[in-house]
Amino acid sequence: MRRVGVTLLLLDFPYEQKAISTINDRAGVQAFNPLGRVPALVLDDGEILIDSTAILDYLDQLVGPERALVPAKGEARRHVLKLVAFGMGSAEKLLACFIERKLRPADTRHQALLDHFPEQAVAGLTVLEQAAGEGWLYGEHVSQADVTAIAALDFLHLSWPELLPVGRFPKLEALRDRAYALPAFAETKP
Repeated sequence: MRRVGVTLLLLDFPYEQKAISTINDRAGVQAFNPLGRVPALVLDDGEILIDSTAILDYLDQLVGPERALVPAKGEARRHVLKLVAFGMGSAEKLLACFIERKLRPADTRHQALLDHFPEQAVAGLTVLEQAAGEGWLYGEHVSQADVTAIAALDFLHLSWPELLPVGRFPKLEALRDRAYALPAFAETKP
């Protein structure tokens, strides 16, 4: 969800966010997406796009290849999408951990998952840490790799802070600091 908000702001699309809980207002979410998932983007003509990947691809198409946050083709596209996959994989494992830890009754929690998922999330962030440098993750401008990495890092910080002691991912922390200097990131900070 956050990736879509950041991207809309980075690409200068005005939008109105409607906060609906997938847990507390299932019917409200299903009015936009029968799968009961967020995000969903309602276009001016009433069409509803679901899933962040589809929404982000649509936004990139609207702004064209010069402003798109994922390069249009070739090695550059593959590289950015690979980094996005590591960020999304980390976030998905963290979400699974959150559900297991916070929503499932204690006597039914699956400890093997609680042991394994954080390792996977940290492994994905470690790849992003290794890819990080002095600037953005790919090229001279913010890409979807940066948006995704920061969203995953912030989600880890909020959902399982003990996995994220200060200094664990210093390059990603520096990347996040650079990103938060931009309004699109600062205004969507969780």
